[in-house]
Amino acid sequence: MWLLFLVPACVVAVVSCLRLVRAAATADAMTDQVREEPQTASIGLYETAYLAGGPSRVVELALVLMSGRGRLHLAHTGWTTVVDPVGRNRLERALIDAIGPEGQCRTGELRQSLAGHPAVAEIGVRLSLTGLATPAGVRESTLLAVRQVRQALLLAVLLLAAAMTFSWPGQQNSAATFAWFSLPLILTTGTLLMARVDVHPYTRWAAPAGQRLLQELRLPRQPRGTEQDPERLLLTAVAMGGAGAVPDARLRMALRG
Repeated sequence: MWLLFLVPACVVAVVSCLRLVRAAATADAMTDQVREEPQTASIGLYETAYLAGGPSRVVELALVLMSGRGRLHLAHTGWTTVVDPVGRNRLERALIDAIGPEGQCRTGELRQSLAGHPAVAEIGVRLSLTGLATPAGVRESTLLAVRQVRQALLLAVLLLAAAMTFSWPGQQNSAATFAWFSLPLILTTGTLLMARVDVHPYTRWAAPAGQRLLQELRLPRQPRGTEQDPERLLLTAVAMGGAGAVPDARLRMALRG
């Protein structure tokens, strides 16, 4: 009887692990196609935000920047109101258009709609072409493959529990059941451990080169006798850490909708 539980556990484990290996091979192949020395001179705040937190982080940065300069009003009640309807760049114009003709909308809905806007996606495409960001297709397929292996591991555990229930009266039969089920358990667990090293970097928004760049940005070098712009420091902190880096508690609440 326990073979009826073992067969699907093994099939799902093998298929999911093969998908993850294929996703890792695809990620490595696409990484080899980009140049070894990515161009980092043009990296700005929005590019930094994308590498650190993806499209949603870019939207957060745009909201903080426009709010700090008096172009938007972010209420802690969860509403965003346009103060200055003139956008300075494509992203700001897209944000104002997403708010709508009434000049006011819910902040949470605004963040969701703007995160998928072409103006935000364009930043990711540009960074992926330089080797700093993980291509969207690679990241999504890798995350899906890792999730499927985790689900296969959970399924193997559940099927093992069911099989042990049916084979409980015989001590020897129970030991054999556990021994056979160790195959899908070891396969999925070992694949997930391998993924922590070889695959995990491709589940982030930043590619390995972009992750090294972010690490350098976290350790800024300030020349002696110079003072950094407070606004620049705040925006950089938001780009790197998100809404949690905003010192104003009311503004943090407003950003979270």
